[in-house]
Amino acid sequence: MAAVSLRLGDLVWGKLGRYPPWPGKIVNPPKDLKKPRGKKCFFVKFFGTEDQYLCIQNVLERGVDCAWIKVEQLKPYHLHKEEMIKINKGKRFQQAVDAVEEFLRKTKGKDQASSHNSNEEKNRRNSSEERGKQTAGEEKRKASLSEGKLKKGTGEGKKRVSSVSSERGSKSPLKRAQDQSPRKRGRPPKDEKDLTIPESSTVKRVMTGTVAGFKWPPSVSEPVKDNDPHFHHFLLSQTEKPAVCYQAITKKLKVCEEETGSTSIQAADSTAVNGSITPTDKKIGFLGLGLMGSGIVSNLLKMGHTVTVWNRTAEKEGARLGRTPAEVVSTCDITFACVSDPKAAKDLVLGPSGVLQGIRPGKCYVDMSTVDADTVTELAQVIVSRGGRFLEAPVSGNQQLSNDGMLVILAAGDRGLYEDCSSCFQAMGKTSFFLGEVGNAAKMMLIVNMVQGSFMATIAEGLTLAQVTGQSQQTLLDILNQGQLASIFLDQKCQNILQGNFKPDFYLKYIQKDLRLAIALGDSVNHPTPMAAAANEVYKRAKALDQSDNDMSAVYRAYIH
Repeated sequence: MAAVSLRLGDLVWGKLGRYPPWPGKIVNPPKDLKKPRGKKCFFVKFFGTEDQYLCIQNVLERGVDCAWIKVEQLKPYHLHKEEMIKINKGKRFQQAVDAVEEFLRKTKGKDQASSHNSNEEKNRRNSSEERGKQTAGEEKRKASLSEGKLKKGTGEGKKRVSSVSSERGSKSPLKRAQDQSPRKRGRPPKDEKDLTIPESSTVKRVMTGTVAGFKWPPSVSEPVKDNDPHFHHFLLSQTEKPAVCYQAITKKLKVCEEETGSTSIQAADSTAVNGSITPTDKKIGFLGLGLMGSGIVSNLLKMGHTVTVWNRTAEKEGARLGRTPAEVVSTCDITFACVSDPKAAKDLVLGPSGVLQGIRPGKCYVDMSTVDADTVTELAQVIVSRGGRFLEAPVSGNQQLSNDGMLVILAAGDRGLYEDCSSCFQAMGKTSFFLGEVGNAAKMMLIVNMVQGSFMATIAEGLTLAQVTGQSQQTLLDILNQGQLASIFLDQKCQNILQGNFKPDFYLKYIQKDLRLAIALGDSVNHPTPMAAAANEVYKRAKALDQSDNDMSAVYRAYIH
């Protein structure tokens, strides 16, 4: 591995523990803070949204924004910028990158101003010295003429004047240039030295290639590369001058169509392009304000959308209230819905004063519920039969990700409607995928939740086995967090179990419903799903223990009762 030479003031990517690389700057540590013993390290201050700096997660929890980072966990900022942006996601990360770019712009402006002032000072000094030389030369010529007049008629006087002339003419252009230089070579004057800003070693190394082949030490945060084109993520990279896209739909989205017909759209952070998401001028409706729907609507409102909502039990502050689903659909251009299961989805559309009664030609309906492919196909057919447009768009995430606007959206159906929803998808999620015909998104969503639910059951099984064999559950979590399974999901769910806190972030009853539907999907194509079937039985036992309305991590209780 090539040696990396860093110095005070360099911009870097710093990696702390199992968390992703974060942009920062090498700074002087406080006088009372001692440097750790052992390997060489630098004191790094991390960039972010507050006060131009933001700490990465475990540093932030301690209320500080700096940390000692080992040199092998540092990379030069400029050389690895594109690489880091591709493998890291999230609004906080984008805000941190924006802060770095703003810092660079300000620094560049100061450098240009200093350079301009330095050039002006040099020009003034050159002009002053040139005028002084001209004055001295004029006086010398006058003195020579005077001396020539006094010795006129004598050979000595003529010879001296001739000698002076000859000496002047024999000087080389280089010698004359050296004579006219404003100062001799050597150390620069103090004022000029102060104006000279040395080039950062971070920039120099981009040209010299001293960090070629640099790689992080093996880390759990490295993403696993997936060759399936459905899952390629495309990030709108940060540049000093953001490119102006040629279509309105791609102003804040980067679109890449794969040969399979699947499209991945990666929403840029709202500050990455022009500081805000431009909301659609279409009227938006939203039906269902549960754990997911409430956060989605909050983000739609926050980003400037006009939203009319309907919910059986609650209203949403800042949103207009519709009396029935039919009324919301009839008064809005695009209506979203997010309800609990297939029965609720059908009742919402086909029931009294339901969605179908408000559908007219051109009205748009987007179902974000996690249901089976047969249900969503039936709903699409009845909506389209009335002249409406239909899109399925179930979301992967939980309540916290919904509140943060970081959901992953899986869409299928009307491609034009998918594009019309672009500003809404940007407001509610970090990524959206278009998967083709109706039913594909439902199938993909069930597979994703099948994997998640099975993993959660395995985590609970491991923790209980550790307990009954006399092993520390906390130590097990620490070991898992340092290995290849490390993830935010693993850490959060284990912490829930260790703390006995099962406040719902994703209802246990809903993950069991998704497992049941995924198993049925496997049966429909004669594909075995034994792992999902086993996990489903454990969740059913947890439901029998009255854990339905707790978080999915409460499946742990099925193993201890």
